[in-house]
Amino acid sequence: MSSEDRQLTVSGLGKTYQGVDGELSILRDLNLSVSPGDAIAITGPSGAGKSTLLYILGVLDEPTVGTVTLGGENPFTLERARQAEFRNRKIGFIFQDHHLLPQCTVLENVLIPTIPGIVNLPDAPDRARHLLDRVGLTARINHRPAQLSGGERQRVAVCRALINRPLLLLADEPTGNLDRATAESVGSLLLDLNREENTLLVCVTHSQELAARFPRRYELRDGLLRSLATEGAATAVR
Repeated sequence: MSSEDRQLTVSGLGKTYQGVDGELSILRDLNLSVSPGDAIAITGPSGAGKSTLLYILGVLDEPTVGTVTLGGENPFTLERARQAEFRNRKIGFIFQDHHLLPQCTVLENVLIPTIPGIVNLPDAPDRARHLLDRVGLTARINHRPAQLSGGERQRVAVCRALINRPLLLLADEPTGNLDRATAESVGSLLLDLNREENTLLVCVTHSQELAARFPRRYELRDGLLRSLATEGAATAVR
Protein backbone atom coordinates (compact mmCIF):
# COMPACT_ATOMS: atom_id res chain seq x y z
CA MET A 1 0.00 0.00 0.00
CA SER A 2 1.47 3.35 -1.07
CA SER A 3 1.74 6.40 1.19
CA GLU A 4 -1.14 7.99 -0.71
CA ASP A 5 -3.34 4.97 0.01
CA ARG A 6 -2.57 5.23 3.73
CA GLN A 7 -3.50 8.90 4.15
CA LEU A 8 -6.24 10.48 6.23
CA THR A 9 -8.05 13.20 4.26
CA VAL A 10 -10.74 15.46 5.70
CA SER A 11 -12.59 17.71 3.24
CA GLY A 12 -15.17 20.38 4.05
CA LEU A 13 -16.15 18.66 7.28
CA GLY A 14 -18.89 20.20 9.41
CA LYS A 15 -20.92 19.08 12.41
CA THR A 16 -24.13 20.65 13.70
CA TYR A 17 -26.58 19.65 16.42
CA GLN A 18 -30.19 20.66 16.86
CA GLY A 19 -30.43 22.66 20.08
CA VAL A 20 -33.44 24.12 21.90
CA ASP A 21 -32.80 27.49 20.24
CA GLY A 22 -32.03 26.11 16.80
CA GLU A 23 -29.06 24.64 15.02
CA LEU A 24 -25.74 24.65 16.87
CA SER A 25 -22.60 24.55 14.71
CA ILE A 26 -19.70 22.70 16.35
CA LEU A 27 -17.31 22.21 13.41
CA ARG A 28 -17.18 24.28 10.21
CA ASP A 29 -15.46 23.61 6.89
CA LEU A 30 -12.53 21.60 8.27
CA ASN A 31 -9.84 20.41 5.87
CA LEU A 32 -6.92 18.25 6.92
CA SER A 33 -4.45 15.82 5.39
CA VAL A 34 -2.33 13.42 7.46
CA SER A 35 0.32 11.09 6.01
CA PRO A 36 2.08 8.02 7.46
CA GLY A 37 4.46 9.03 10.23
CA ASP A 38 2.73 12.38 10.78
CA ALA A 39 1.89 13.40 14.34
CA ILE A 40 -0.51 16.29 14.92
CA ALA A 41 -1.77 17.81 18.15
CA ILE A 42 -5.04 19.72 18.39
CA THR A 43 -5.63 22.12 21.27
CA GLY A 44 -8.45 24.52 22.05
CA PRO A 45 -10.81 25.60 24.81
CA SER A 46 -13.27 23.22 26.46
CA GLY A 47 -16.37 22.82 24.32
CA ALA A 48 -14.57 23.76 21.11
CA GLY A 49 -15.35 20.40 19.51
CA LYS A 50 -12.00 18.62 19.85
CA SER A 51 -13.51 15.36 21.06
CA THR A 52 -16.32 15.64 18.50
CA LEU A 53 -13.72 15.85 15.74
CA LEU A 54 -11.84 12.88 17.17
CA TYR A 55 -15.01 10.79 17.38
CA ILE A 56 -15.80 11.57 13.74
CA LEU A 57 -12.29 10.59 12.66
CA GLY A 58 -12.72 7.41 14.70
CA VAL A 59 -16.09 6.65 13.06
CA LEU A 60 -17.87 6.90 16.42
CA ASP A 61 -19.91 9.89 15.22
CA GLU A 62 -20.97 11.10 11.76
CA PRO A 63 -20.27 14.46 10.12
CA THR A 64 -23.21 16.59 9.06
CA VAL A 65 -21.39 17.60 5.86
CA GLY A 66 -18.05 16.85 4.25
CA THR A 67 -16.03 13.69 3.74
CA VAL A 68 -13.45 11.65 5.63
CA THR A 69 -11.31 9.08 3.85
CA LEU A 70 -8.78 6.78 5.48
CA GLY A 71 -6.69 4.37 3.45
CA GLY A 72 -8.74 5.25 0.38
CA GLU A 73 -12.08 4.41 2.02
CA ASN A 74 -14.91 6.66 3.20
CA PRO A 75 -16.28 4.79 6.23
CA PHE A 76 -19.50 6.80 6.27
CA THR A 77 -20.64 5.11 3.07
CA LEU A 78 -20.49 1.72 4.82
CA GLU A 79 -23.22 -0.12 6.70
CA ARG A 80 -22.96 -0.12 10.52
CA ALA A 81 -21.51 -3.62 10.74
CA ARG A 82 -18.84 -2.80 8.17
CA GLN A 83 -18.07 0.46 9.97
CA ALA A 84 -17.27 -1.59 13.07
CA GLU A 85 -14.93 -3.76 10.99
CA PHE A 86 -13.33 -0.62 9.55
CA ARG A 87 -12.66 0.76 13.05
CA ASN A 88 -11.16 -2.49 14.22
CA ARG A 89 -8.90 -2.86 11.16
CA LYS A 90 -7.73 0.71 10.69
CA ILE A 91 -8.08 2.73 13.90
CA GLY A 92 -6.53 2.52 17.36
CA PHE A 93 -7.87 4.53 20.30
CA ILE A 94 -6.15 5.88 23.41
CA PHE A 95 -8.36 7.71 25.91
CA GLN A 96 -7.71 9.74 29.04
CA ASP A 97 -8.88 6.77 31.10
CA HIS A 98 -7.10 3.56 30.12
CA HIS A 99 -10.35 1.47 30.09
CA LEU A 100 -8.48 -1.74 30.89
CA LEU A 101 -10.54 -4.74 31.97
CA PRO A 102 -9.71 -5.33 35.66
CA GLN A 103 -10.20 -9.10 35.49
CA CYS A 104 -7.74 -9.53 32.62
CA THR A 105 -3.96 -9.61 32.68
CA VAL A 106 -1.82 -7.03 30.91
CA LEU A 107 -1.27 -9.42 27.98
CA GLU A 108 -4.97 -10.26 27.74
CA ASN A 109 -5.92 -6.57 27.74
CA VAL A 110 -3.55 -5.85 24.86
CA LEU A 111 -5.03 -8.75 22.86
CA ILE A 112 -8.68 -7.71 23.31
CA PRO A 113 -8.95 -5.91 19.90
CA THR A 114 -7.89 -9.14 18.15
CA ILE A 115 -10.79 -11.16 19.60
CA PRO A 116 -13.38 -10.29 16.89
CA GLY A 117 -11.14 -11.99 14.34
CA ILE A 118 -11.67 -9.22 11.77
CA VAL A 119 -7.93 -8.69 11.48
CA ASN A 120 -5.89 -11.77 10.59
CA LEU A 121 -3.04 -11.62 13.07
CA PRO A 122 -1.73 -15.14 13.70
CA ASP A 123 1.27 -13.58 15.41
CA ALA A 124 -0.88 -11.43 17.75
CA PRO A 125 0.48 -12.90 21.03
CA ASP A 126 4.06 -12.42 19.84
CA ARG A 127 3.30 -8.88 18.68
CA ALA A 128 1.65 -8.10 22.03
CA ARG A 129 4.72 -9.32 23.89
CA HIS A 130 6.97 -7.29 21.58
CA LEU A 131 4.96 -4.10 22.20
CA LEU A 132 4.92 -4.68 25.95
CA ASP A 133 8.66 -5.24 25.91
CA ARG A 134 9.07 -2.04 23.87
CA VAL A 135 7.24 -0.03 26.56
CA GLY A 136 9.14 -1.69 29.41
CA LEU A 137 6.35 -3.90 30.74
CA THR A 138 7.70 -7.40 30.14
CA ALA A 139 7.88 -7.99 33.89
CA ARG A 140 4.23 -6.95 34.27
CA ILE A 141 2.78 -9.13 31.53
CA ASN A 142 0.79 -11.35 33.91
CA HIS A 143 -0.23 -8.56 36.29
CA ARG A 144 -3.72 -7.11 36.44
CA PRO A 145 -4.48 -3.38 36.14
CA ALA A 146 -4.91 -2.90 39.88
CA GLN A 147 -1.29 -3.95 40.33
CA LEU A 148 0.01 -1.26 37.96
CA SER A 149 0.76 2.43 38.33
CA GLY A 150 -1.21 5.00 36.33
CA GLY A 151 1.62 5.39 33.84
CA GLU A 152 1.95 1.63 33.41
CA ARG A 153 -1.79 1.29 32.76
CA GLN A 154 -1.62 3.98 30.09
CA ARG A 155 1.34 2.25 28.45
CA VAL A 156 -0.75 -0.92 28.26
CA ALA A 157 -3.49 1.13 26.60
CA VAL A 158 -0.99 2.36 24.01
CA CYS A 159 0.03 -1.23 23.22
CA ARG A 160 -3.61 -2.26 22.92
CA ALA A 161 -4.24 0.58 20.47
CA LEU A 162 -1.36 -0.60 18.29
CA ILE A 163 -1.93 -4.37 18.37
CA ASN A 164 -3.89 -4.53 15.08
CA ARG A 165 -1.35 -2.36 13.23
CA PRO A 166 -3.86 0.44 12.62
CA LEU A 167 -3.36 3.14 10.00
CA LEU A 168 -4.70 5.83 12.34
CA LEU A 169 -3.94 6.28 16.03
CA LEU A 170 -6.31 8.63 17.89
CA ALA A 171 -5.41 9.94 21.36
CA ASP A 172 -7.92 11.86 23.48
CA GLU A 173 -6.15 13.58 26.41
CA PRO A 174 -3.74 10.62 26.74
CA THR A 175 -1.79 12.21 29.61
CA GLY A 176 -4.68 14.00 31.32
CA ASN A 177 -4.76 11.71 34.37
CA LEU A 178 -0.99 11.52 34.87
CA ASP A 179 1.48 13.51 36.93
CA ARG A 180 3.91 15.72 35.03
CA ALA A 181 6.87 13.35 34.96
CA THR A 182 4.75 10.35 33.95
CA ALA A 183 2.92 12.45 31.35
CA GLU A 184 6.24 13.42 29.80
CA SER A 185 7.31 9.77 29.65
CA VAL A 186 4.04 8.61 28.07
CA GLY A 187 4.15 11.50 25.60
CA SER A 188 7.65 10.51 24.50
CA LEU A 189 6.58 6.90 24.14
CA LEU A 190 3.53 7.83 22.05
CA LEU A 191 5.60 9.90 19.62
CA ASP A 192 8.39 7.31 19.41
CA LEU A 193 6.00 4.45 18.68
CA ASN A 194 4.18 6.54 16.08
CA ARG A 195 7.44 6.97 14.18
CA GLU A 196 8.39 3.32 14.57
CA GLU A 197 4.99 2.01 13.49
CA ASN A 198 4.60 4.68 10.75
CA THR A 199 1.03 5.42 11.78
CA LEU A 200 -1.03 8.59 11.45
CA LEU A 201 -1.26 10.12 14.93
CA VAL A 202 -3.92 12.67 15.87
CA CYS A 203 -3.95 13.80 19.51
CA VAL A 204 -6.34 16.24 21.18
CA THR A 205 -5.12 17.71 24.43
CA HIS A 206 -5.38 20.63 26.85
CA SER A 207 -1.70 20.19 27.67
CA GLN A 208 0.41 22.84 25.97
CA GLU A 209 3.52 20.95 27.10
CA LEU A 210 2.43 17.82 25.25
CA ALA A 211 1.22 19.71 22.17
CA ALA A 212 4.53 21.59 21.89
CA ARG A 213 6.34 18.29 21.30
CA PHE A 214 4.33 17.50 18.16
CA PRO A 215 5.75 18.49 14.76
CA ARG A 216 2.32 19.70 13.58
CA ARG A 217 0.03 21.68 15.86
CA TYR A 218 -3.48 23.03 15.39
CA GLU A 219 -6.00 24.98 17.42
CA LEU A 220 -9.74 24.37 17.22
CA ARG A 221 -11.71 27.49 18.10
CA ASP A 222 -15.15 28.76 17.06
CA GLY A 223 -15.59 25.66 14.93
CA LEU A 224 -12.52 26.39 12.81
CA LEU A 225 -9.23 24.51 12.71
CA ARG A 226 -6.14 26.73 12.57
CA SER A 227 -2.58 25.64 11.95
CA LEU A 228 -0.13 26.95 14.52
CA ALA A 229 3.18 28.01 13.00
CA THR A 230 6.45 27.59 14.87
CA GLU A 231 6.52 31.22 15.98
CA GLY A 232 2.99 30.92 17.34
CA ALA A 233 1.12 32.58 14.47
CA ALA A 234 -2.19 30.96 13.55
CA THR A 235 -3.35 30.28 10.01
CA ALA A 236 -6.86 29.06 9.22
CA VAL A 237 -6.98 25.64 7.57
CA ARG A 238 -9.34 25.87 4.63
